[in-house]
Amino acid sequence: MPRFAANLTMMFNEVPFLDRFEAAAEAGFTAVEFLFPYDHPADEVGARLKRFGLTQALFNLPPGDWAAGEKGFAALADRFEDLKQSLVTALPYAKATGVKRVHLMAGIASRTDPRAAEAFHKSVAWAAEFFAPHGLDVVIEPINSRNVPGYFLNDFAFARDLIEELQIPNLKLQFDIYHCQIIHGDVTMRLREMMPIIGHIQIASIPSRHEPDGEELNYPFLFDELDRLGYGGFVGCEYNPRGKTTDGLAWFKPYAGVKP
Repeated sequence: MPRFAANLTMMFNEVPFLDRFEAAAEAGFTAVEFLFPYDHPADEVGARLKRFGLTQALFNLPPGDWAAGEKGFAALADRFEDLKQSLVTALPYAKATGVKRVHLMAGIASRTDPRAAEAFHKSVAWAAEFFAPHGLDVVIEPINSRNVPGYFLNDFAFARDLIEELQIPNLKLQFDIYHCQIIHGDVTMRLREMMPIIGHIQIASIPSRHEPDGEELNYPFLFDELDRLGYGGFVGCEYNPRGKTTDGLAWFKPYAGVKP
């Protein structure tokens, strides 16, 4: 049975961020993820997890100036020093939360630009090797160009080939089913092919990015498929609730309380 992690950036927005840990636990989640914790002290985030018996499944490394449209800088050749500093910034949060995987964002750049491709290779390898002694995996995630126009990493095959080329044990694929369906389709076959390198999975309905309870994909089938494939990681609920978060959790009730 899949182990679901509530995405506290997108879910439970009825309450302030630090109160969403309690809200997620009360709804039956045993794990959480979010985009960024850096507006709050690391110790406070860790304390909320401990208080409510939650496991931190994932968070993103610092992306640069998010409000100004930056989406990371791993593929930006002139931002390597910022990339290195972002790893240092994230480390106390990894230690305080006990997270085992962090997401490295590529940034806005052309995948056909040789300098961007070279920078991305270098940054990915650097990040994975930086976090390896701390027992953390680094995951990279292809993101569709409809949601994030110009995002460098917008192809699952490119991500797979890079991971297989680098052969770094703690470098994994973040397989967001929503993004995969928009970019490529054929989600089940791609899950089967890429399962050996997948470190984290995320879900949302397509095309609305709401609760995974309808529209294009048959999520009950996909959840069973994850079991058939022996996936033991987390499934992050990275969706925008249609209304109040708890009103849209009928799909989740059969899985509530599943321990990490």
